Amino acid sequence: MELDRLDRDIIGALVEDARATYAEIGQKVGLSASAVKRRVDRLRETGAITGFTARVEPSALGWTTEAYVELFCAGKTSPSEIGVAITRHPEVVSACTITGEADALLHIRATDVRHVERVIERLASEPFVVRTKSSIVLSRLVVTPLVTSRNESPFTS
Repeated sequence: MELDRLDRDIIGALVEDARATYAEIGQKVGLSASAVKRRVDRLRETGAITGFTARVEPSALGWTTEAYVELFCAGKTSPSEIGVAITRHPEVVSACTITGEADALLHIRATDVRHVERVIERLASEPFVVRTKSSIVLSRLVVTPLVTSRNESPFTS
């Protein structure tokens, strides 16, 4: 799907404030409210916009500690098998397969270090896990949005 500048500007406005009205977004991007609505509807139909969510500060829910855990799996454990198993752990907020020695990298949020330890123990007890390697996050230095209102990637300078 091809997004033009207006689509990207609308998505950028929604990323900034998903509760903004179509009129407010239209004012920012130079379109009428009805034109914005038509574009948002099209963006949803094509899958460019997959939904609207609230961004919640994890510490407000008591999730004050985060860690990254590398999983090293036995034999030819498939990504789908790893995915099914880790969805049983609500503390895992994202996971991906990676290059290198580890098979997967998990991002964990927990209430404290002891909670992280318990999560890692549960993960390590999965039948296909040979070992884990973890790193506790001390502080976040950069948080980059996945979408910008410009035509370029947020990861370019």
